[in-house]
Amino acid sequence: MTSQNLKNLIKELNVASDKEKAKIYQRFFKTGKGEYGEGDIFIGVTTPKMKEIAKKYSNLSLKDVKILLSNKIHEYRSCALAILVNKFNKTDSSERKNIFNIYIKNAKSNKINNWDLVDCSADKIVGAYLFDENPEILRKLAKSKNLWEKRIAIVSTFHFIKNNKHEKTIEISEILVNDKHDLIHKAVGWMLREVGKRVSQEKEEEFLERHHKTMPRTMLRYAIERFDDKKKKYYMS
Repeated sequence: MTSQNLKNLIKELNVASDKEKAKIYQRFFKTGKGEYGEGDIFIGVTTPKMKEIAKKYSNLSLKDVKILLSNKIHEYRSCALAILVNKFNKTDSSERKNIFNIYIKNAKSNKINNWDLVDCSADKIVGAYLFDENPEILRKLAKSKNLWEKRIAIVSTFHFIKNNKHEKTIEISEILVNDKHDLIHKAVGWMLREVGKRVSQEKEEEFLERHHKTMPRTMLRYAIERFDDKKKKYYMS
């Protein structure tokens, strides 16, 4: 049975919807047949408005959050993830484990199924939880056949980078360096760039020296974005 709190949240999301924006989002997030977001449904709620609503309903029960996360509408799931992040940041270790398990279960059932959903939550929940627990789980996610689990694996290492640890990003990047999907190329390149920016450019370049001749060009371009022209030319050639 749906609680009144959840009904109110859904009502606010629907009021904030915009049909024209929904059409744009459908195209932008590649929801057409054969595309990575095939079948995803948008109602056109902007990210700032969605976050505002999520903050207002941060006290939503986990039962209701799971209901919201199972919905076919993208913004409902996005709001559910924002609430989970808010809850994770304010709760104790036992509740954090529960939130982590909810996240992983929904990733496996393909509810966290677009890059924006992963990028706004993976490091804040999966990365933050595994940093102090069992980071080997990230290796299992990276070796998954599921595109979104693989992206969760690499983006989750952003939490490690923010805590001045580069090793896990390099390890997961080694697993994914020859992946075929463009969204993995971009995510790995992004995290490598963050290693160079926040931790050690030397460590990033050690990885690039091993792989720059064969790694996907998109991945490499993302990774060397902050380099000077001379170094960019060296790695791209």
